[in-house]
Formats: sequence, C-alpha cells, structure tokens
Amino acid sequence: MATIGSFRKVGNDFQGEIITLSLQARGVRIVAEPIRAHLRYVQRDGVTRAGEPGELYDAGSDRADGKAFTERSSGDRHQFRFIVAPEDSAELSDLKPFIRDLMRQMERDLGTRLDWVAVDHFNTGHPHSHIVLRGKDDAGEDLVIARDYIAHGLRARASDLVTRELGPETDIEAARKIGQEIAAERFTRLDRAILRDAVEGRLGLSARPASEPTWQTARMGRLRTLERMGLAEEESPGRWRIDTELEPKLRRMGERGDIIKTMHRELGAAGLSRAGSTCAIFDPEQGGQRLIGRIVGEGFSDELRERRYVVLDGIDGRTHYAEIGTLAANDEPPVRNTIVELRSRPAEPREIDCTIAKIAAAPGIYSDRLHRQFDPQASGEYVASHVRRLEALRREGMVDRLADGSWSVGGDYLDRALRYEALRRSRNPVRIAVLSWQGLQDLPQSVGATWLDRQLLAKAPEALGSTGMGAEVETALRARRQWLMEQGLARERGGQVRYARDLLRTLQTRELARTAAEISARTGLEHVEVNADDKVTGVYRRMLTLNSGRFAVIERSHDFALVPWRPVLERARGQLVTGSVGGEGISWSIGMKRGIGR
Repeated sequence: MATIGSFRKVGNDFQGEIITLSLQARGVRIVAEPIRAHLRYVQRDGVTRAGEPGELYDAGSDRADGKAFTERSSGDRHQFRFIVAPEDSAELSDLKPFIRDLMRQMERDLGTRLDWVAVDHFNTGHPHSHIVLRGKDDAGEDLVIARDYIAHGLRARASDLVTRELGPETDIEAARKIGQEIAAERFTRLDRAILRDAVEGRLGLSARPASEPTWQTARMGRLRTLERMGLAEEESPGRWRIDTELEPKLRRMGERGDIIKTMHRELGAAGLSRAGSTCAIFDPEQGGQRLIGRIVGEGFSDELRERRYVVLDGIDGRTHYAEIGTLAANDEPPVRNTIVELRSRPAEPREIDCTIAKIAAAPGIYSDRLHRQFDPQASGEYVASHVRRLEALRREGMVDRLADGSWSVGGDYLDRALRYEALRRSRNPVRIAVLSWQGLQDLPQSVGATWLDRQLLAKAPEALGSTGMGAEVETALRARRQWLMEQGLARERGGQVRYARDLLRTLQTRELARTAAEISARTGLEHVEVNADDKVTGVYRRMLTLNSGRFAVIERSHDFALVPWRPVLERARGQLVTGSVGGEGISWSIGMKRGIGR
C-alpha cells in the first residue's frame, strides 16, 4: 500500500513536500475475500460529497464492475493499493480526470497497460482517491514496481498534473502555507528542514542562504515556537540546540491534537454537550485497562491500513478515544449508541492453550481422542472449542492439521500461541464486548434482561462518574428499579430494594415469550422451547437483537426455536444446522442430515 501526497510547483521549482499522509509502499498478497472486503470498504456509505456510497471507476468507465475485477485478480500473486491525496484537491471539481491522467502516465513510465479501479473519497478535510492495481502486466507476467518510483517518481508525476490543472502555486500561496506551520503542534516541513540542516543536534541560522527571506523568517519563527515547547534552545545568538527526539515528540503531539479534534467532532455530531469534561486516550499497552461506555463515534484512524477507532462517552464521566485496529472479514463494525466494554488485549497464551500443550506434550500431536483420554469428563462443546482455537492458529500457518483430523502443534506450542496472540494484539489491540445493543434511553422500560438489571444485581456495581454518561446511568438505574417494582419483580423493605429470585431468567423468558408470540402470529409456526441437554435441528433463518441479547431463529416444518446466537451461524443462513445445548453454550454442526431432535 502507499499514500501519494502530490504538491504544486512555485514557478518552476518544487517547494518543500506535502506531508498529509505517510508513504508506505508494498504489495498485498491476493486472497479473494480480502479483495471483496477492501472494495466494499472503499465503497462504503458517506464518502461522496453528498454523503452517499462511493462508486468504483476505471480507465474507461465511471461505473466499474468490482466483481469482474475481483475475478480477474484471483490468480495474481500480489496487488498494489495506494491512496492519492493531491494538495489543494478541494479545488479540483472532479478527481476522476486527474486519476486517469495519473494512471496513463504510470502506464507510459512502466511500459505496460494497467488494470485498476479507483474510488474518490470526500469524507475528510482532504479529498483523496483509493486505487487498487492488479499485480499483472499486459503480458500476464507479475507486475513489479520499484519502491523509489512510488515514493518519488509517481509523486513527481502527480505534482506535474496538479500544477497543470490548477496552475503554478503563487509566492503568496506558498508563504501563507509556510506561515501556517510556524505555530503548528505537529511535525512540519519547517521541522524537517531544521533537522536536515542541523549537525549533531546543533543548528546555525547561516545554514540557509539569506536569499530566501520568507523561508528564513518562517524558520526563525518555528525555532521560537519549538523553544516554547521545550524542544529547542538558543545556546548563543544564531546557534540552536535541537531536541534529539524532535520528530517523534511532534508526531505524537500532532496525533493527540487530531484525536482531540475527532472526539469533539463526534460528540457534536451525536448532539452531546460535554463542556469541561476530560478527554482521555485509551492505552492498550497498559495491561488490565478496562472501560465501559456508549459509542458516540467511530471511523478510520488509518484509511490506508483500514484501522478503526471508537469514541466512547464513558460511565466514568470522561470521553475516551480508542484505536481498535482492523476488522476481520466477518466482524461487525462498531455500532453507535450501543453500550460496550473495552479491554486491552493481553499478548499471552490463554488457558485453552495450556490444555492443548499438556495433551500434546510428548508427541506434539493433539486430537479429540487424546483430549478425551486426558479428560474423560470433557463435554463435546469444550473439546470443540480447542479445535476452533487450533483452526485459528492454522490460518496463520502456526500449526498443521493432519489427514486423520489430528493436529501437529509441536513441542513449542505455547511459544506459537504467544506469537499468535502478539499478532492478534497488533491487529486488534482492544477487545470489544457489547453490553447492550439498545441505547441507554430505551433500557429503563424495556422487557428483557438488560444491562441495567445486571448492574442492579451486581455485588460490585460499576463506579459511575457524577457527570456525563455516569449521571445518565444513575438516573436510568433509578427508573429501572421503579419499573421492576411496578412489575412485581422488586420490592423495597427497610430502606433496601430486594429483587425477585432468578430475575434475569424471568425477564429473558418474558421477552422471548413475547417475541415468539409475534413470530407465531406472523408465520403460523408453533414456538418450541429448548432446554439444557436438548438437541435442536432446523434451518437457521435470521438473528434477532433483543434486550436480553442476540438469538437465532431455528425453523422446522411446523415449529421454530429461539436459541442463543453465535457468529458461526451467519455462514449457514438458510441452511440446516444442528445444535447441542450444554452448560457452556451450544455446539453447532452445519449441514447435518434432516431430523428433529429434542
């Protein structure tokens, strides 16, 4: 992937460089589903000027066929993805002609026709285009592009095109842009020039010829700004000592400034006023970090790598920003207004890995049979969870599945599990658990077992802040307590509120009964309850999001069942499934022969 930031000329010279996005050029290995996922991502809602989904285009059409492009790419060893972000792109009425001109120039430079698609995005302050380029040339051979060409050659071509479209940048425009960098709390072109001219952390003002008064004045102003920040010191007139950590410190400062702006923007879009509230950045590197709040904003912290962020209105009364990383192909994006728990993801083997390592200690082999010999009391679902864990490691090439169904995990399995968890942490530094799919405002009067009920019953309820969402939760808990008393599920005695036995089960049962009655009235099917140790077989129809959680509708010829939903079922929508109900959940089998087991 790469980001190309192009800049305009001042007269016949290039002045400085654009640093809107970093350049990271690399090819991407081809897998059909990731290609489809990436094309879905770049065409997502809200990226056009009108807030509509993006539209793929190519060299000859404003509506390219993404499915056909994916099929053509299926045999490619790699693929190139990059973002083109022209300076002053907001002044370009349409990015398509610019991108097509750029790709035609690229074809001339590389000496081959190129197969590509692109989408223009206008959902940030800087319009840009996502380009996906096949890894084959017009002769069907692997397309090879030198890193220097993307880093420098393509950037220069883009600059020429922008200059041709908008005309050379005037001295006044260039001076204005440089002036805006003097007080910036981020790493700028001025800082880059200062570091380039400094020798062993020392800078003399004579390093830049006096024939450039505008630049010299701007650099002097920047040095004074860095002095106030504690990042530079004037040791003697015209001699400056520069902080050796200038670039990383300014980059962190810029990132934090961008994050604070994002948080205020998301709060404003959600219609929330949090004047005077504290903004915090969730740091997953600090082990044991945990946070509960309402998602008030979400988006992409890094469009190039498709890394996401969420902004949480925390129950501690603060507003939090958390980078959650990339989503897997089947993961669901964060949903605004849901109540979630964030935890930092530890990079260490899990208990399930210790069990696998014990079973496979001598031969380095794990199997269902060996597991049952090791633990005869293990349930089928418990054993299946170990197989699912090994399957996840296999997809990363860390273990092998043998022809007889057993697993070659090696004598160093725990080291492999540690590497796997470290990889997962780099991709997803934060675990997200949804505590309530419904918004807080809907919970006090809701039928079903809600997050508020779990808080009321908890021996150690969550600590609530006195402002923001913390105050809102406190109000909601009082309203929920009153509703439960009106329903005969709680009563006050001696100044204390006592709740009905099995309150959560009672509330869930009521909600499922009401939902089942609605489905029966609509479909004419009879609802059948499923209990522990039962087996249910039928066609998985859909998932229902209720106050008590998510449930799957399993339909048979004359009746249906509502059972706890699991993500694995989405791969079997409309197919026959069989589930065994155990104390630890339901173990599902897909495509089993038809039959009704209870």
